Amino acid sequence: MKIKSDAPGEGDVGHRPEATRPGGRLSNRRSRPSVVQIQPGAAPDRDPTESTSPFTVSPASSRPARPSLVRLAVVFYGVMLAVAWLWTWLAGRSLLYVSEAAAATGVRPRDALAGVVAGLAVVWLSQEITRRTRWGEDLARGLARVLGRLGVAECVVLGIVSGIAEEALFRGALQPAIGYVAASLLFGLVHFVPRREFLPWTVFAIAAGFGLGALFEATGNLVAPATAHFVINAINLRLLSTRYTDPPASEHPAPAPPTH
Repeated sequence: MKIKSDAPGEGDVGHRPEATRPGGRLSNRRSRPSVVQIQPGAAPDRDPTESTSPFTVSPASSRPARPSLVRLAVVFYGVMLAVAWLWTWLAGRSLLYVSEAAAATGVRPRDALAGVVAGLAVVWLSQEITRRTRWGEDLARGLARVLGRLGVAECVVLGIVSGIAEEALFRGALQPAIGYVAASLLFGLVHFVPRREFLPWTVFAIAAGFGLGALFEATGNLVAPATAHFVINAINLRLLSTRYTDPPASEHPAPAPPTH
C-alpha cells in the first residue's frame, strides 16, 4: 500500500495534500508544514541565526566615523586667524609686519628662504632627538597614535593652516602687544598636554616659540616664521605617519598558500 507524503511538492506553494491513514481511510486533519527560517548566506553547518551576508553591518562598523582631522583643523585655524586679524584691526596696526618701519621695507625673497632654512634645521634636530633618545621616541609614538595615519596632501594642508594661523596670532597679533618673551612662553604653554610622554613637546614648543619670534623680529614680517612653521609641521607630520603609525590592514600582503 502506498502512502502519500504530507510534504508539499516542489513548486506547489501553499498546497497541503491529505495523508492516507493505515487501512485506507483519509484523515480530516491537514498536516502542518514545518517553517524553516534561512538567513541569507548561512552555511548548512552554521547557526542559522548567524548571518554571513556581505551587507550585514557589524556593531564596530555601525559606529560613526571620526570627523576628518583636516576639516576640523581648517575650521579651528580659520577661527584663530580671524581672531588675530580682528585683534590687529582693533589695535590699528598691520598683522603682517612687526612695525611701521618694517612695513615700509616690505617682504624680501630672502625672508622666505630664511624660513625654509630654519624649518629644515628644526626638522633635522627633532629627528636626531627622536632617533637618539628614549623620550624623543616615546613622544613621536604618542603623537602618531593621536594623529593617526596621514597622507601627503593632508600633511601639507595641516602645515599651511597651522603655520599661517599660529604665526598670525602669536607673532603678528600678540608679540607686538605683550612682548617677545611673553608671546614665546604663551606659544609653548598652549602646546601643554598633561601627560608625561607629551611634556617634551611643551619644552620643544617653547624653544620653537623663541626661535620663530626671533625670525619675526629679525625680518620684520610673518613670511619667515610662517614658512618655517609650515616646513616643520608638514615634514614632521609625514615622518610621524610613515615611521610610527601602523599601515592599514589592506597594505599587509596576504599570506602565501601552503605548498606540498
